[in-house]
Amino acid sequence: VAALSAVAFITKKDFSFLGPILTIGGFIALGVIVCSILFGFNLGTIFSGVMILFAAGSVLYSTSNILHQYRVDQHVAASLSLFASVALLFWYVLRLLMSLNRN
Repeated sequence: VAALSAVAFITKKDFSFLGPILTIGGFIALGVIVCSILFGFNLGTIFSGVMILFAAGSVLYSTSNILHQYRVDQHVAASLSLFASVALLFWYVLRLLMSLNRN
């Protein structure tokens, strides 16, 4: 998380182009999760790995939005957005480590 945020801070690049990519990826992930519930298959380590990449993109996008989009008086929304991205990344890293530990 620190490295991803450092990339956004150091480069000062606007990563807003990730927004539509993350939106489509989120809907695809949600569809896969719903199919997994309905049809009873396990998502596995590959899904966790893909979701770690998705969450890393989300952290980068959220940090970039904090720098370029949010106003100074929107600190609560900005911190909540970044926290949600960090929590998503943490959850899928935990899932990956737990699944690797089982094997």
